[in-house]
Amino acid sequence: MHTADQRRSELAKASTNSSTANYDAALALELTASPESAAGTAANLEAALPTPSATISTSENTKYAAKTLIIGGIAGCTAKTVVAPLDRVKILFQTHNARFVKYAGTHFGLFRAGAAIYSEYGVRGLFQGHSMQLARIFPYAAIKFMSYEQLKMFLGRHIGDKHLRNFLAGSMCGVISVAVSYPLDMIRVRMAYITPTSGAPAERVRSVARMIYREPAYRFGLFNFFRGFPLSLMGIVPYGGVSFLMHEYVTTLARTRFAHVAAMPVDEQQLAKGRRRKQRELKGWAELVAGGISGVFAQTASYPFELVRRRMQIAGVHDPTKKASALKAIREVWSTGGLRGFFVGLTIGYVKVVPMFAVSFYTYEKLKMLFDLE
Repeated sequence: MHTADQRRSELAKASTNSSTANYDAALALELTASPESAAGTAANLEAALPTPSATISTSENTKYAAKTLIIGGIAGCTAKTVVAPLDRVKILFQTHNARFVKYAGTHFGLFRAGAAIYSEYGVRGLFQGHSMQLARIFPYAAIKFMSYEQLKMFLGRHIGDKHLRNFLAGSMCGVISVAVSYPLDMIRVRMAYITPTSGAPAERVRSVARMIYREPAYRFGLFNFFRGFPLSLMGIVPYGGVSFLMHEYVTTLARTRFAHVAAMPVDEQQLAKGRRRKQRELKGWAELVAGGISGVFAQTASYPFELVRRRMQIAGVHDPTKKASALKAIREVWSTGGLRGFFVGLTIGYVKVVPMFAVSFYTYEKLKMLFDLE
């Protein structure tokens, strides 16, 4: 039986090269490790993982980017569908909709507002604007996950601190994905905000887009689709950065320090020599918890930006002739609710974000495992 020091020494030798063969040698050492050194060996095993940027060719990277693009979009759509009713109610609260503001900040206000929507509009009312949401979220999530993976590999060659690397990669991928999908989000928010009288047909995507385009606030109608865009960029930096930073941090802890409870046993891994994905897989509950925790931190860091942005996006409904002003929206929020006003709907935000992030990251990681992506 090896001593702990001998195992660490052999593991270090096995992981000096980031090739798959050397990782397999490191993995074999973990299988023979005694329980008392399991945590330390797991940490060394994590460090021995092959670095994608060091082992992937240009053609392989192109295929990798295409696959992460597709599975990222699928993961985003799956998560948004799960929380669509919560998202509808949250937008009504954030934008101070006259018909639903009475429920905001009250006990069980979320459920009472949802019940009111259901009683008047049925199930379709809870999913109003969801078709536009899916059209927006697929490119948003696809670009977000794909660009994050690419940026993480690129920054990894220039930044030694992995936490800083993950935060910057998350922030930058968020900026890129928001810039691409913002006009679709604008239409989606308007559709979710509009509450037609009972029996009236729901607004269609084309009619809402035409209404936004024809608002006279800006000389060029296309600018109307970017109300609140600069503020959105400010908010996505902490949102994207913190979400990926926390997810990477929590999953690393789960694979190392808490591997004995959170990671799947090594002997259950598919360790065929041709398999690229060598990291220890987490149990389903651990993936969901890691995603939920990242969502809580990301939502808290970015919520005031999101609330003001929502106010700016629906400004054209109240006065189509005026340009949306961030300062005016901030003053309105402060005058009506003070500091707490910037966090109206945050509780429902948590209720929505925790399952959304949990399902999104869970689906993404499981699809990566299915397609054998590191």
